[in-house]
Amino acid sequence: MEEEPQPQVEVEVPCYFLCPISLSIMRDPVTLPTGITYDRDGIERWLLTAATCPLTKQPVPADCDPTPNHTLRRLIQSWCALHAADGVDRVHTPKPRADVAALVSRLHDAAAAGSTAPQPQLLAALRELRDVAAESDRNRKLVAAVPGAVDVLAAVFAASANAKSSEGTAAAAAAVRDEALEVVSSLQVPEQCLRRVAETNEALVSALVSALQRSSAASRARAALLLERVTAALPPSRLASLPEQVFREAVELLRDRPAVSRPATKAALHVLVRTAAWGRNRVKAVDAGAVPVLVDMLFDDGAERRACELVLAALDRLCGCAEGRADLVAHGAGVAAVGRKALRVSEVATDKAVRVLRSVARHAATAAVVQEMAHAGVVATLCVVAQSEQYAERTRERARETLRLHARAWRTSPCLHHHLQALYPC
Repeated sequence: MEEEPQPQVEVEVPCYFLCPISLSIMRDPVTLPTGITYDRDGIERWLLTAATCPLTKQPVPADCDPTPNHTLRRLIQSWCALHAADGVDRVHTPKPRADVAALVSRLHDAAAAGSTAPQPQLLAALRELRDVAAESDRNRKLVAAVPGAVDVLAAVFAASANAKSSEGTAAAAAAVRDEALEVVSSLQVPEQCLRRVAETNEALVSALVSALQRSSAASRARAALLLERVTAALPPSRLASLPEQVFREAVELLRDRPAVSRPATKAALHVLVRTAAWGRNRVKAVDAGAVPVLVDMLFDDGAERRACELVLAALDRLCGCAEGRADLVAHGAGVAAVGRKALRVSEVATDKAVRVLRSVARHAATAAVVQEMAHAGVVATLCVVAQSEQYAERTRERARETLRLHARAWRTSPCLHHHLQALYPC
């Protein structure tokens, strides 16, 4: 006969061994100035979004460094060792915390030493800093807070990405570039700091373009996310004069979206929407092939709602120039794809779609385009939007305005259902 399994012995954990946040045994107990002890990981995550003690609700200073509770940790370790036979996991002593300021200083010294080939010391300092930043949100916040840390990381990244390396040093330069990119893209950099770095380091944008061109999929994704943050921080004068390569690489990311992470795809869309507020940038994006790629994305029924809204927002920007409108109507399904999404996604998407259709109807409406808009059901969609109270009044007015532009051709079109003909705006 087979032996019956032995029932597991349940051990009651002393309540003061449990973290008040996670309700699990504390691995690294630390005490706040309020006198309450928490597990370090839990309280540090809490303090990233709240400046109060979870239990007492008393305020906690932003620069508070919780005090390690060594006595309680040793008690927990002893208790866990005593009940190891009952299935209680052992609690290990936390690793000594790295001196982040010293690591940044080492990185600065290695970068300042300078040489034609990337130095092993530089790569070693980057990797050690990467490991520290990867440990916790708190460490990433600490690294970003060290004076000059973001500056030196951005400088190392830009120098390695833009360096003209020989065949023998290309791999080493790429390693330095990717390590620096991984660290700086993971940091919680305040917007003001990022703006200052972006304004003072003029090579940063070109370095990001280089990383998008020559990196692995993971590094391309990091570069895209950092490019989004950088363009959000740049002043209008810099945004209005971005190089053409920025738009080519953003479009290439969208074209490669099956192999690129969704966050990277959305970052590329944000870059297009933000930068295409200026006419010269619109033309650059259109020349890079943005319009047909964006139209193709509208046929991805599995796309997230926000991604679809960004695609339509980008098309709205690009249809602000003649080249963008020409590319849209030249696409075999461009106008139809925009109309198809007008009622299916969200109110924001509807507004953007109506804006695109209004631009086409006002500035690019040849006889063939007017007929296509009727045949593709776009006119019917505009009638529905114009009459539906679920949309904002400004969106409804744009739809009515668009319908009035070609009322003679559309009002009596056989493609328009008779009940919609009766509701056609005067």
